[in-house]
Parts: sequence; structure tokens; C-alpha cells
Amino acid sequence: MHTRTLGQGLQVSAMGLGAMGMSMSYGPNPGDRDDMIGVLRYAVEHGVTFIDTAEVYGPYVNEELVGEAIAPVRDQVVVATKFGWDIVDGKMVGTDSRPEQIRRVAEASLQRLGVEAIDLFYQHRVDPAVPIEDVAGAVGELVAAGKVKHFGLSEAGEGTIRRAHGVFPVTAVQSEYSLWTRDPENGVLQVCDELGIGFVPFSPLGKGFFTGTVTPEATFAPGEIRARVPRFEAENLAANHALIDHVTSLAAGREATPGQVALAWLLAQRPSIVPIPGTRRRERIDENAAATTIGLSADDIADLDALIDRIGVAGDRYDESGMAMVGR
Repeated sequence: MHTRTLGQGLQVSAMGLGAMGMSMSYGPNPGDRDDMIGVLRYAVEHGVTFIDTAEVYGPYVNEELVGEAIAPVRDQVVVATKFGWDIVDGKMVGTDSRPEQIRRVAEASLQRLGVEAIDLFYQHRVDPAVPIEDVAGAVGELVAAGKVKHFGLSEAGEGTIRRAHGVFPVTAVQSEYSLWTRDPENGVLQVCDELGIGFVPFSPLGKGFFTGTVTPEATFAPGEIRARVPRFEAENLAANHALIDHVTSLAAGREATPGQVALAWLLAQRPSIVPIPGTRRRERIDENAAATTIGLSADDIADLDALIDRIGVAGDRYDESGMAMVGR
């Protein structure tokens, strides 16, 4: 696995791992916690050394899982976690990025992760009630205190990124970005280029869509994240299948899987992009890591660049409340 550099010189594996699905959101949670620890350690053993979690995943239990998994290999791992939610009785009830809350979350995350410093600390969603300058300043103080190493933002708009970076350097911006979610191309990626900030796509496989395993007839249990995503509603899902059919055809000609092509396309966009696909399976760790070796031609990339313009995407990437919280 080769490495890539995010902003402020933070070096990470070119392919990261999103740990959220090991504790929530994608069907029944794994019954064997030790197996998930094994998957995390397997990833590190095979060169995936950038692991993403958050206090809200579970909540809390995902950080504990990651902390236990990385304990024997802490010096090999860059761990990212996030703050910014008001969590009451185990449920998100709104945003909270007040400086005192950021400090509380940092202390709790340090304990759950079992680390002396958080490598990358993201604001999970922009809080309209707290000036981003105050947020950046609070994280800067945590960096000065040695409790955090790098500052990140998630799903922030261009103006917010600029204002935050003006107070304390932003190392990475994390947002949804994939073959069917191209929002960051409309300003965010350009601002990151200008300011020397790395970009970390989450859901780089479209919440599993670009693995090619989601059939047009697929249904999702009420507790699943995809049950709330308009793109996965029956009519939209059937219409969107033309996208995966095209990627599958291209992948067959490259002796690759559609997921590998989708990830390789992201990697080809910029050298500062580091996707964090999630999985619970060792074979997917191998498959995703191998995407770093897939060579797409200039014609392949141009073809995929234009995919949604040709075919279109049916449905939003979040429900109405979720869409209201991005791009702030």
C-alpha cells in the first residue's frame, strides 16, 4: 500500500477504512465483536493504516472497538474521530460544537480510543449556532495541549472551510464523494486545492451501491441507513441501476471489480484524495486495497467523469433533514 499526504503533512495509507458499519447503520450489527477487531487488525497488517470513527457511531461503542483493535499497533495507525453532536440518551438530538463541548468530547474520545492524542479531529457537521472561528480556535487549543494533532471538517461549505483555515490550519475535509455523489466538485475540492487541504471521501462506493451487490429489487430494514436514503427507494434504485451496469461492464474489461473501478476513479481525481470505504469483511479489505493498483486510462476516467451527466441519478443522497445539514 502506498501512502498519500493530506494537509499539514499528515501521511496516511492511500486507502483508509471507515469503521462505522462495524457498529451501526448497515443491517444487523455483527454479533462477534472479536471478529470486527480481527478485521481492523487485518486491515492494518495489510497496509490500511488510516481508520475513521466517531463518538456518535453506536454511539461511543465504535470508538471503543477501534481503540481495542489498534492498541497493539498504535504506532502504525492514524486514527480519525469526530465531534459536534448533542447526544441525549444514545440519540442525536442536534448539533453542539460549543468549545466546552469540543473539549469534553476530546477527553472522552481519548479515553475510549486509549490514545494519548487524536490524530485527526473532525467537526462532524457544521453547527450554525457556533461561529466556525470558535470551533477552529478550540481545536487549536487542543492541538497546543497535545491532545489532538490535526483539525478536520466534514460536509462543510467553501466559505466555512476558508474561515476555519484562517484561524487554525485544516488538514482534511471529509464529505460524501463517489461516482454518483459529485457535490464536492462544485467548489469544495477547488478550495482544498488552493489551501493545501486533503480530501477524504466517505461512502466512496455509494453506500455499497458500486460494489455491484445491490440488486434493483433490494429492500432495506427500517434500522438501515439506506432505508432513509431516497436513492435506494425502489423506483429510484431501479433507475440508478444503469450506473452500476456501466461500471460493471468497464470493470470486466480491466479484470477488476466495479468497486475497484469506483475507488480507482476517486484516487485518479487528485493525489490528495484518500477514500475510506467501510466493510466488515477481510476479503473486502483486500479488494479495496487492490484498487490502488488499478490503472484507469485517460479515456476511462473521462468516461466515468461524465457518467451521471449521461445517465443521471434518481433521488437525493440524504433525506430532507440530512440534506439541510451539508454544505453549510
